[in-house]
Amino acid sequence: MSQDLRSFVAAYERAHPGEVVRVAEPVSIEHDVMALVLEYERRRRWPVLLFEKVAGHDIPIVANAVASRRTLAFALGVPERELAAAYARRIKERVKPVVVPDPSFHRRVLRGADVDLAKLPIPLYFPGDAGRYLTAGMLVARDPETGVETEGYHRFQVKGPDRMGVSLHSRRRMFEYQRRAEARGQALPCAVVLGLHPLVSMGSLAYPPADVGKFEVVGGLFGAPLEVAPCVTADLHVPAHAEIVIEGEILPGVREPEGPFGEFTGYVSRRSTEHVFVAKAIAMRERPWFQSIGSGRAGDHITTLGLVREAEILNALGRAIPNVAAVHVPLSGTSSFTAYVAIRQGRPGEARHVIPIVLGVDHYLKLVIVVDDDIDVFDESDVLWAVATRMQADRDLVVIAGSLGALLDPSADDRGVTAKLGIDATRPFGQPFAEKLVMPPEKMAWARALVDRLGR
Repeated sequence: MSQDLRSFVAAYERAHPGEVVRVAEPVSIEHDVMALVLEYERRRRWPVLLFEKVAGHDIPIVANAVASRRTLAFALGVPERELAAAYARRIKERVKPVVVPDPSFHRRVLRGADVDLAKLPIPLYFPGDAGRYLTAGMLVARDPETGVETEGYHRFQVKGPDRMGVSLHSRRRMFEYQRRAEARGQALPCAVVLGLHPLVSMGSLAYPPADVGKFEVVGGLFGAPLEVAPCVTADLHVPAHAEIVIEGEILPGVREPEGPFGEFTGYVSRRSTEHVFVAKAIAMRERPWFQSIGSGRAGDHITTLGLVREAEILNALGRAIPNVAAVHVPLSGTSSFTAYVAIRQGRPGEARHVIPIVLGVDHYLKLVIVVDDDIDVFDESDVLWAVATRMQADRDLVVIAGSLGALLDPSADDRGVTAKLGIDATRPFGQPFAEKLVMPPEKMAWARALVDRLGR
């Protein structure tokens, strides 16, 4: 399987004609990219968008590369309904990366005084943003104590030719790596990588054990070693088929205002860790693509987040609950705060036991709804019907106060502390309950066929 973004887009276009939209008319980097993404979403479409003519730049912009479950399933080579289960399995089948010596991003290198971020078509997304932002920059760094590498997505505000503000607000590995380097009085060498195959993006969001590098996880998704290559100035390896690599470091002991920015919550966020990144080199392909990820609640921003959490929940529940039917982390909960879990109950108390397990998977999660396996967790109307008809508030609610939450959650306090809620919307185990109305499958198949004929 090819590991570059361009080959993926070409293959996706062949498989799904019309789902790669080439925008030939000129667009501005001020709001145009985000506005088009939002208009397609209003029409319930998430095509890959290729902006071929960007005013003031000779570099095209590609957006929506990870915007839909269809795109992610195609990248993984599985049907959409099997996406989370396949991802959950493959992130445990790790494959170590291999180094290639002459990557395409070494073709054009800017150093020293030639480093100028303004040469890249970095968009302004929403009017409330503090400035232009890199949103699809995958940050790569190495633990200064163990040498284990990590990568993940963080927002970067352009502040000058070689200077960006960065927020490490997820408080995961990268935050800890920077803290460890800073405790030694050292900068954290890192690279910001743009233009990546969706499987690289999907693997970078996984949560492997602390002693496992994420490039191994990406290899498991590909079913083959990820090809990596050395940076030009930094002692780091990055995906060899990247379009653009910005090499530099996060400064120790330096904090500067960063933001506001339109975050995944759908709100303007002013919360930030206020770290500072200084670029030392920009390396790129001869004619690179600049990758953009729409901000706010855009599918490009949050669809992968939901998939990763579904997989982690499936893996966690699989160790304790034998009959998990399905898990969904919906876009309506920003793919971060809400989870729906369907189980086939086999023991009293099992549904309630699911709740703390799921909440413990990820500190972002704060609402878990557990339903029976006759409920479709991908249909929110079905989930809410179960809540309306199978839940009693004095019996089926679990509330946990004062818990670690997401710093960017506007309803949490300024420390990111939040309350969490579990809802048991299953039928009482082992007790008589009202009979659900169900049409025989053969009649439904007949009706579908008839509607298809009438539609023609």
